[in-house]
Amino acid sequence: MSTFALADSPDSEDAFRHEAFLYAGEAQFVEGAAAFIGEAIVEDEPVLVVVSSRKIDLLRKRLGPVTDDVRFADMDEVGVNPARIIPAWADFVNDHGERRTRGVGEPIWAERSREEIVECQLHEALLNLAFAGSNGFTLLCPYDTAALGQDVVDEAVRSHRFILRDGAHWDSPRWPGIEEMGGPLSASLPEIPHPALELVFEAGSLGDLRSQVSREASRAGFGPSRAADVVTAVNEVASNSLRHGGGGGELRLWHGPDAVVCEVTDGGHIVEPLVGRVRPETDDRGGRGLWIVNQLCELVQIRSTLSGTAVRMHFRRRRAR
Repeated sequence: MSTFALADSPDSEDAFRHEAFLYAGEAQFVEGAAAFIGEAIVEDEPVLVVVSSRKIDLLRKRLGPVTDDVRFADMDEVGVNPARIIPAWADFVNDHGERRTRGVGEPIWAERSREEIVECQLHEALLNLAFAGSNGFTLLCPYDTAALGQDVVDEAVRSHRFILRDGAHWDSPRWPGIEEMGGPLSASLPEIPHPALELVFEAGSLGDLRSQVSREASRAGFGPSRAADVVTAVNEVASNSLRHGGGGGELRLWHGPDAVVCEVTDGGHIVEPLVGRVRPETDDRGGRGLWIVNQLCELVQIRSTLSGTAVRMHFRRRRAR
């Protein structure tokens, strides 16, 4: 897993600028986002806009024809699992080499579940680590204050060093410093809301574990391909437990109203807060497990302390492929 160097001078022109855009309603969103994109066009800076399809349509109507340096992507697809968003931004920045770049990304909206919002908030904090050493990347993160709870807005002010509101830019009064941005991995997970199947595993028992998970996925109505995704993800995490978590662990699996959830716990400790969010190099032999898991799950919650690690994987019920 690669580590990211902190920028030498966070106040320099070339440092990563992470700004929360606080707006109220679609009209304010379009006005602020269009102005930001317009500045990028004038400055000849490529910009990637990752928001809902509806807001993409509104911005296209407001901006009119734009060059190929202005790209749009649907956050419902890019950010279905919040852990996939940082790699998308990294690909965009890397594709443009030494050029200054801009982004507009809105991962949090009112219809997200509480668990999804918490993971999006973790994502927003980790952005500060992921791009601390980047050159000239400015990321604007919109938050609809008319639709989101005050607690969500307060966390946005904490996780972004800069704030844009009513056309004015200001330093966040709650920014704690980049050193505090990796801490959320130690937060607790919600209690399991349903009776769970519990299985202890160790070396030599992963075959039985995979068989049981496959049966439960089929019982949930998953087709063969989707059931195979569930088995692969659980196997990757359980294999990590054998290698790095003390030689074994415990699986808990339960059926929620709209997802099957699998949680693997072990005695290991994860020290890299960006684990699973950095695209592995082609010659990397290790570190791929949690990356693969994030590509297969709609939501992955990783929590790790000195006493152990929990990886909770959510597989939404959907039509078989």
